[in-house]
Amino acid sequence: QVHLVESGGGLVQAGGSLRLSCVASGNIFSINVMSWYRQAPGKQRERVATITSDGSTNYGDSVKGRFTISRDNAKNTGYLQMDSLKPEDTAVYYCNAVIQTSSHMEYNYWGQGTQVTVSS
Repeated sequence: QVHLVESGGGLVQAGGSLRLSCVASGNIFSINVMSWYRQAPGKQRERVATITSDGSTNYGDSVKGRFTISRDNAKNTGYLQMDSLKPEDTAVYYCNAVIQTSSHMEYNYWGQGTQVTVSS
């Protein structure tokens, strides 16, 4: 069994910053792709950023230049640094990871989400 736990959400004023963390634990052989998604009330879940095992990154158009995704493979942890936050960034942020277990099977896992609220 694998678990993803996010932390770091909260309330921040527009223009401020937050850093989200996602810790993976359990039966982990390797973490392949890690991504952050978000879902605002009444909207579909959207992909925010992705980082591969070799460190390649990709961002959604709405966050390019403001958000930075990173990972620490030794700690099985991913991060999302969010700068220049805007009220429209308000959403529940979810960590997603494609993880290879000790049986060398790949599975897709989700965290429980962390609320980010940006006030104007």
